[in-house]
Amino acid sequence: MNDLIIIATGSLVAISCGLLGCFLILRKMAMVGDAISHAVLPGIVIAFYISGERDSIVMLIGAGLIGILTTFLIEFLHQKGKLQSDASIGVTFTWLFALGVILISYYGRNVDIDQDCVLHGEIAYVPIDLWITEGGTNLGPRVLYVMSFVTLAIIVFIKIGYRGLFFTTFDASYAAAIGISTVLWHYLLMGFVSLATVASFESVGAILVVAFLIVPPASAYLLTNKLPKMLMLSVVFGVLSATGGYYLAKSLDGSIAGAMATVSGLLFALTFFYTRLKANPVTSSSPVLQES
Repeated sequence: MNDLIIIATGSLVAISCGLLGCFLILRKMAMVGDAISHAVLPGIVIAFYISGERDSIVMLIGAGLIGILTTFLIEFLHQKGKLQSDASIGVTFTWLFALGVILISYYGRNVDIDQDCVLHGEIAYVPIDLWITEGGTNLGPRVLYVMSFVTLAIIVFIKIGYRGLFFTTFDASYAAAIGISTVLWHYLLMGFVSLATVASFESVGAILVVAFLIVPPASAYLLTNKLPKMLMLSVVFGVLSATGGYYLAKSLDGSIAGAMATVSGLLFALTFFYTRLKANPVTSSSPVLQES
């Protein structure tokens, strides 16, 4: 049962991150997910300091607000400061992350919150992190409820906002001409990226979140030029990464999050070589190869 819970959690994280990652890749903003995943650290610490509780919804809100602030600062430095987008990303997330480390070292000396908790996470603890009501009823792993809600919210967001996301992703000028606000859809997308990133921290850590935001969508991108198919393939690659990674970690007695990210990379490598071979088939005088 614990195996199924861990795989389900990893799959939900992979689905939620992968769906959003498709739009990030198509917008050439893949590393924004990495920036948000590190930059929200001060938001988590400040929210903890205000609420005094590690499991409070205040932490999610605080980290989410910092995630929105991160995207705003990146755009501000890029548009107003005339910095290249990669430079604005680097400047923003490094100083916010450093600020978070300082705040943790100062406010988190005697509490169970640290950089490793956010960066690495531990998905193996999901089955024992239970949601128990005040009446003593055990509702099961808390993270499954959180990630199910986040994943459903992202699917609904993409379903309802598909037209706006599509036009602002592929042709922002045309979108503006027909009355679609590119700024609004940009920040809505970044808001959901922040939500998915923050919600996944405690269970899997930022490293696996970044991997799922980028690698499954990148694998899907190699196989199709149609957005709906890319979204579906990203989900497939994400679930395969979570499932295969768990059993790889179990066989090696190693890090589950690390194994999931590794399998995700291996699937990308296989996809890459498959597309290269398909684009450049081997020429030979062999009758068998000629017939195929």
